[in-house]
Amino acid sequence: MLFQIKSYLKFLWHSKNEHAVHSPFVFNLITKCFYDTKSKLEYQVLKEYRNSLLENKNTIEVTDFGAGSKVFKSNTRQISQIAKTAGISPKRAELLFRITNYFQPKSILELGTSLGLATSALTLGNTKAKITTLEGCPETAHQCQLQLQKYNINTVDLVITEFRSYLNNSQLKTENYQLIYFDGNHSKKATLDYFELLLPTICNETLWIFDDIHWSPEMEEAWEIIKKHPKVTVTIDTFQWGLVFFRSEQPKEHFVIRT
Repeated sequence: MLFQIKSYLKFLWHSKNEHAVHSPFVFNLITKCFYDTKSKLEYQVLKEYRNSLLENKNTIEVTDFGAGSKVFKSNTRQISQIAKTAGISPKRAELLFRITNYFQPKSILELGTSLGLATSALTLGNTKAKITTLEGCPETAHQCQLQLQKYNINTVDLVITEFRSYLNNSQLKTENYQLIYFDGNHSKKATLDYFELLLPTICNETLWIFDDIHWSPEMEEAWEIIKKHPKVTVTIDTFQWGLVFFRSEQPKEHFVIRT
């Protein structure tokens, strides 16, 4: 916790808003998407989806393949508590919806479905997108499937798998994901491994969003390595997320932006 407080204070010191941004691409993204304060009908759906999970007092046995939880001490967890502490926040869900709606990616991959709070935001952002989401825990995936069905979200392919085994599939190289949301394993090695395995799927319009880039010292190290990769051009640090672009027409530039 102390590390994250120090990281956040450092972030606040270095962060800027749209007035300090000279890249037209990033300026438009900030002003038309990040800072869009207009109400959206989809926000109510996201709220109802979340509230129904918060009211669910059933427990499930969670299989955790990631870096572990800083909140839960047991693998037997109440669904309402998972939704409250482990899922994407309401503010972040709305931002993820806006980002997806802004870029309109046709093919989306999510690493770490959990209860589908982020999945629902991705789906509502572009209802015509092909969405594949990976979840390692069978019981969590089952609860997510029930929730998606409840809200008539039927365009999602939910795959129960360990991430590495799925990403090692040779057929993955034929995919061109225009948006990938990474929220499954907050360790340096896993993050960098997934980064390398998924590089063959990028196109010029691809956006990758890494969750919890300041979660630990090693996640910050992973983020610094990603920023320096020769195929990466623009990166945006929003503290909670790291956004990565591969646009060949953009000069290599890093932004720290308050959202």
